Amino acid sequence: MTGPAGGFLATPAAGSRRATLLLAHGAGGPMDSPALEAFAAAVGAEGVAVLRFEFPYMAARRTGARKPPPKAETLVPAYRQALEAALADTDGPLLIGGKSLGGRVAVMTAGETLEPRVRGVVAYGYPFHPPGEPEKTRLPPLQAARLPVLVLQGTRDPFGGKDEVASYDLGPRAEVAWFEDGDHDLKPRRASGETMAGHLATAARRIAAFAARLA
Repeated sequence: MTGPAGGFLATPAAGSRRATLLLAHGAGGPMDSPALEAFAAAVGAEGVAVLRFEFPYMAARRTGARKPPPKAETLVPAYRQALEAALADTDGPLLIGGKSLGGRVAVMTAGETLEPRVRGVVAYGYPFHPPGEPEKTRLPPLQAARLPVLVLQGTRDPFGGKDEVASYDLGPRAEVAWFEDGDHDLKPRRASGETMAGHLATAARRIAAFAARLA
C-alpha cells in the first residue's frame, strides 16, 4: 500500500477540513493516475482531504512485477489495513471509497462493523457489472453495506448506465449521483455540452455535502 514516495499519497483539504476520504484505485490504474489526481484535487478544494493508497498487486508493478488484479473480495484485508493506518494518521470523520474496483472493495469493507469515525462510502464509478455482461450484477455488497454509500456514476458508464441501474435494488443505504453523458471516469463527450471539470467539481461538492450530512 505504498506510493512513489511510500505511505499514503495525500491531498490536503482547502480551508477547514470537513472530513478525510480514504481512496483506493481502479483495477488498472495506479493511485497517481491522471484521473485520480484530478479527482483528488477537486475533492480537496471542497474541504475534504484525500488519502490515496495502492493494493499490493498494484504496488508490485512499480518494481516490475506485472500482477493482474485479484478477485475483489481478496482485497478487503488490504483495505482494512489501509483503513487502520488512516485512522491512526488522522482525526475527525473518515469516509472510505475508491475508483471502480477500489470502490467495490470499499463497499465490501463496509459490510463489516467499522470504527465509529468511519461515516460512509464513496464509490467513484461503481462496477455494477462487467462491460457487455449486464446479467452479472454486483449488487450484494451495496445491499449489505452497514454505512451510507454515495455512488458517483456517469449515465453512459459501460459498467452500469442510468437506465439499467434504475431497475436495480441497491439496498436501503445506497444513493446514486448521476453525471450526464459521463463515462466510467465521469468524462462526457464534447457534443453533450458538459465538461469533465464541471462534473468533477459537482462530484466534489456532492462528497462534501455527504460528509457534512454524516457528521
